[in-house]
Amino acid sequence: MPDSTNTTARESGPTGRIGATAARHGRLVMWVWAVLITASAVLLPLQLGRLSIPSTAMGDSPALRAAELITRGFPRLGSEQMMLAFDSPTWQGTDPAYQKAVSSTARAIVGRAGVGTVLPVPTVTGQNPRHVYVSIGVTGDESTRQRRLPHLQDVAYRTAREASGGRVSVAVVGLTPVLAELIHADVKDLRFVEIVTVPTAVLLLAFGLGSLGAAVVPLVVAVSTVLVSTGALMAMSLVTQVDTTMLTLASSVGLGLGLDYALLILLRYRQARSRGRTPLEATARATATAGTTVSWCALVVVTTSAALLIIPARNVRMLALGAMIATGITLCAALTLLPALLPRLDPWLDRGRLRRRSGSPERLEAEGTTGPPAFPGAGAKAATDGWWTRWTLHLMRRPWPYLISALTVLVLAATPVLGIRLGLHYDRTALAHTTTGQGLLRMEHDRLASVTVLALPHPPGAPPVDTTALSAALHADPRVALASALDNGKDLTVLAVGERNAPDSAASTSLLNDIHRLVPRLLPAGQRVLIAGPTAALADLKSAAVTGLWQVIGIVLAASFGLLLVVFRSVLIPLKAIAMNVLAVGAAFGVLTLVSEMSGGTPAGGGTAAGGAAGAGVAGAGVAGGGVNVLIPLLAFALVFGLSMDYEVFLVHRIAEHYHRSGDNARAVAHGLQHTARTITLAAAVMVVTFAGLLTTHRQDFQQMGLTVAAAIAIDVTVIRIVLVPSLMRLLGHRNWWLPHGLTRLLPAPRRTGAHAFPDAEAASPLVSPRTPSQTNRASRTGALTEEQG
Repeated sequence: MPDSTNTTARESGPTGRIGATAARHGRLVMWVWAVLITASAVLLPLQLGRLSIPSTAMGDSPALRAAELITRGFPRLGSEQMMLAFDSPTWQGTDPAYQKAVSSTARAIVGRAGVGTVLPVPTVTGQNPRHVYVSIGVTGDESTRQRRLPHLQDVAYRTAREASGGRVSVAVVGLTPVLAELIHADVKDLRFVEIVTVPTAVLLLAFGLGSLGAAVVPLVVAVSTVLVSTGALMAMSLVTQVDTTMLTLASSVGLGLGLDYALLILLRYRQARSRGRTPLEATARATATAGTTVSWCALVVVTTSAALLIIPARNVRMLALGAMIATGITLCAALTLLPALLPRLDPWLDRGRLRRRSGSPERLEAEGTTGPPAFPGAGAKAATDGWWTRWTLHLMRRPWPYLISALTVLVLAATPVLGIRLGLHYDRTALAHTTTGQGLLRMEHDRLASVTVLALPHPPGAPPVDTTALSAALHADPRVALASALDNGKDLTVLAVGERNAPDSAASTSLLNDIHRLVPRLLPAGQRVLIAGPTAALADLKSAAVTGLWQVIGIVLAASFGLLLVVFRSVLIPLKAIAMNVLAVGAAFGVLTLVSEMSGGTPAGGGTAAGGAAGAGVAGAGVAGGGVNVLIPLLAFALVFGLSMDYEVFLVHRIAEHYHRSGDNARAVAHGLQHTARTITLAAAVMVVTFAGLLTTHRQDFQQMGLTVAAAIAIDVTVIRIVLVPSLMRLLGHRNWWLPHGLTRLLPAPRRTGAHAFPDAEAASPLVSPRTPSQTNRASRTGALTEEQG
C-alpha cells in the first residue's frame, strides 16, 4: 500500500486502520468471508428443522410457579395439556362408529412416549353435536414436546381416518402444535420478504447512486451479513433454542443495517475518489470517516437492543440477542468485507449508469466553495445547485415557521397513541388454513375455549381443600363451562375451571380478576392459591411488558444521552436528539394505533387452553384486530431509537465538524443539511423498504413491527432530520455546543491524531470544544480552503 495510505491509516484512528488493513489484505479477507458464507449456507438448511417453538417461559412468574406445582403434584397431567379435536361431516358424536374412532385414537396415543393422561372432555352447552374433544397430558420440556409432536400427530391423524373409513378427522391443538405451525409459515414468509425487499432496495440504490454497479456493492455486503447472521443463529441452535421470530428479526436488522452502513461508507469512498485519491487511499479515508460514524451508530443499536435484556420473558431476551448479533456482524462486514471489495470493484462502480453523476451525493459533497452570504448569519454558500441546496437556504432563512409546523405535525400524529389498546391476542389469521388452526376454530365456536387451573397446596396427609363454595359460585357464572376439583391424595388440590371465552378476550381477563376476588372469601382462611393457565400467563406477561417498557425507555434514554454526550461533547445536542426521537416514536405509534383501530374487531369467541397460551409468546401473540401487541412497543422502541440515532449521528456529525472548523453555527447547519440530506433520504428509503417487507407476512405481530419501524423512519427522515433538527439547531446557535466546565474535565478527552482530532480528511474534529474568537476568525478564513483541499 502506498505511503500516503499508511499515513492516512495512522492518522485516522481504529476504523481507518482496520479499513486500510482489510484493503491491503483484501484477498485474505474475502476468503474468510467466503468461508463464513459457505458454512452458513450449508448450516442453514440442515438446522431449519431444529428451529424451536418460541418459548413462553417468563422468569419466575406466578403462572409459571403454579404450572410447576401442578406438574409435580400430578405428573401424568403433563407439562402441557393438548386437545384432540374430532370432527365428522356425517356422524353425530354419539354414534357408535364415531365413538369407536375416538376410542381407537385415544388408545393409540396412550402408548406413545411422553403421553400421560387421556381424558374425555364433557359436552358443554352449545357444542356442535358433530364435535368431540379429548384432553391429553404431554410430558417433557418444550424442545422434547416439539420433537415428539410430528409422530403424535401422525398417529392421531392416521388412526382416526382408518378407524372411521375417512369419515372422522382430528386435529391436535395446543401450545406446541400451534407454534410448530407458525414455524413453517414464518420460514415461507421470510423467503418471500427477501424476494420482495431485496430487488426493491437494489432499484432504490441504483437510482440514488446513479448506477447498477454501485448498487451491487451494498447489496453484496447486506446479503453477506444476512447469511452470516443466520448462520450464527443456526450454530446457536446446536446449544440453545432459536426460533423463527428471532431469525426474522435478525434477518431484517442485518439486511437494513447492511445496506445502510455500506451505503454511507461507499458514498465517502466515491467522494474521496472524485477528489483524486487512489482506490486504496479512498478506502482508508472512507472507513476513517464514515466508518467511525457507522461504528457509533452500531454501538447505539446494540445498546438500545441490550436494554430489552431486563425483560424476564426469554423470547424477548432472545430477540434482543438476535438484533445485537446481527448488528455486530453488520459492523464487521462494513469495516472489513466492504474495504476489501471497494478497490477491486472500483472499475465497476459506474457500470450500468442510470443518470449523470453530477447530482450524486458524493459529488455534491465534494463541490463546496465560498460565495456571498446566502442567509442572515451565514458566511458562505455552496456553489452547487439543485433541490437540496435551495431547500437548505430556504429553511435557514425561515426556521421558526418550519419548526412550529413540524412540531404540530408530530404532535397531531402522536395524539392517537393516547387511545392505544395494548394486549396479547392470539394470531388466528396465520393459522386459518392449517389443520391445527381449523381445530382451534371449532373449539372457539363450541365455546370450549380455555382452562384455568387453581393450585391449592395443603399439608401432607391433610384432607383435600374444600372448594364447594367456590365451585358453586363458578358454576353459576355464565363465563364458566365447568368446574371440577381433584386431589392427589398427598399435598395438592386442583380446581379446573373450563372457560367459554378465549384467554385473550376481555371476558376471560375479567373472570380471572373475579376469581382473585372470590378466592379469599370462598376458600378456607389462609389457603395459599396459585393460578395457572393461558389467561394467567397472558396477564403475567402483559404486566411484565408494561412494567418493563418504562424501564427500557429509561435505560435507552440514559444510554443514548451518555453516548451522544461523549461523541459531541455537548449537553443540548443529546437532549435535542432524545426529544426528537421520542416524537418520532410517538408519531409512529400514533400511526400504528390508527391502523389497528381501523382494522376493527375483537378476538372471535375464544381459543383453546393451550392455543391461547401460545399468545404468551411473541410468535403466537398477534393482534386479532383493534389492538396492539403489548410487546411491540418494547421491541419497536428499542429498535427505532437505535436506528433514528444513526441518522442523528450522521447529520449532526457533519454539522459539528463544520462548526468546529468555521465557528459559524448557521453556516455549519446549512452545510450539514445540504451535504447529508440526500444520503440520509436514500439510506432511510432503503430501511423503510426493508421493514415494510414485513407487511407481506401472515403474522400480525410481524406486520405491526414492520409498520411501526417503517413509519418511524419515514417520519424521522422527512419531518425531523430534514426540517425539525436543522431548524432547531439554527435557532439555538452557539448554545448547541454548550458544555459545562465540570463535564469538560469528566468526559474522555477528544482523541487527537495527526492534523485532526476526528478522523476526517474533510474536517477537523467534531469533538473539540468551541474555539476562542481568534481561533474562530482564523477558521472562518481557512474553512473553505480546507474543505476544497480535503
